[in-house]
Amino acid sequence: MSAIRMAVLGDHNPEYETHRAIDHTLTLMPPDVDVVWHGTDQPLAVDAVDAVWVAPGSPYLDDDAVYRAIEAARRGGTPILGTCGGCQYMLVEFARNVAGLDDAGHGEVDPDATEPVVSSLACSLVGQRREIRPVPGTRLAALTGDAPFSGFHYCSYGLNDRYREALVAAGLVIGAHADDAGVEAIELPGHPFYHATLFQPQMESLTTGVLHPILGALIAAARAAGRDVTV
Repeated sequence: MSAIRMAVLGDHNPEYETHRAIDHTLTLMPPDVDVVWHGTDQPLAVDAVDAVWVAPGSPYLDDDAVYRAIEAARRGGTPILGTCGGCQYMLVEFARNVAGLDDAGHGEVDPDATEPVVSSLACSLVGQRREIRPVPGTRLAALTGDAPFSGFHYCSYGLNDRYREALVAAGLVIGAHADDAGVEAIELPGHPFYHATLFQPQMESLTTGVLHPILGALIAAARAAGRDVTV
């Protein structure tokens, strides 16, 4: 069986707690998964991998490269997961290229953005846990169950609520909410796997020793996509 090729798109820094958690999570991947970190300052051929995980750690060395990779995965049907900063950048990319908000920006990178789709949260959630409430009937709820669960955060930015309706009208689905964070998860129906979370599921593997259901589902989607790709 051919190996499943996954790229963790981000600028690896072992000083980051969340990146160390990703490193630990990679040791829990099934043996048929070939997954490596891919720096944003190096071109990523999205069509040459079976899945992309957009890691936390924004702003990135090359923000434009991250946006291009997200767009390519969304358009091409490559399974993609974004966590924390990855979620924020997926929101901006969708706003710009699907919802018609050409000037959509990220408040951390562009404080003067005309359309601050991602803006400061009500309070900083750096190193904080919040109760995540899945939306019944979503793909996220199918993976985690409808019951609330604890999620670790390391962020101060999230979806600006004034743009929520515009993104939903363009086809995005809200998968979960949490106090202080608002929208916690998004997904895109019809895509093999397009999920993003403000919380960081890899942190749970530090205590459970197993892949979070979201990560397991990403692997399953990558495996399905890989069947149709010649290595």
